[in-house]
Amino acid sequence: MVLPVQAIAVVPPSLDHVQAAALPVAALTSRYLMDTVDCQAQPNQVELYLRGCPVRTVLEVFANKWTVLVMVNLDRRQGAVRFNELRRTLDGVTQKMLTQTLRMLEREGLVSRTVYPTVPPRVEYALTKLGLDAGRLLGSIGKWSEENIDEILASREAFDTRAARGPLPITL
Repeated sequence: MVLPVQAIAVVPPSLDHVQAAALPVAALTSRYLMDTVDCQAQPNQVELYLRGCPVRTVLEVFANKWTVLVMVNLDRRQGAVRFNELRRTLDGVTQKMLTQTLRMLEREGLVSRTVYPTVPPRVEYALTKLGLDAGRLLGSIGKWSEENIDEILASREAFDTRAARGPLPITL
């Protein structure tokens, strides 16, 4: 039985999604399925899966454990927080990792950094308007995690038990 083949778009790594969208579909069509994208899908659904898509880079920021913890912490405090105060509330974070995370969040426009001209300098961090929106979303994920932790832990334990037993023998 032969199934109909959908047109498959292949976006060369040298092009971003905007440049690729300007090309005719025939220029992006391939019969090979490796590194391909379905042309029939909605453009907004496809873009975030492409390597060079800006949306994907934003999702990569939120995939970081410390990003989530920092943003939820700042959102709960609803105001400016000093570096060491933030560090004390984030168990296990190193000074270097917190610094890198805060710089990345500042670069993305999610956190503002205010330096006061005192000796020693006082630095405070707060969520921007954009960061407040994202912080609330991440807070919802945290709340969902808290509400479902018992079921998640039970699933982990059941999986680990099955994995420790090893594969079952095949009986005929």
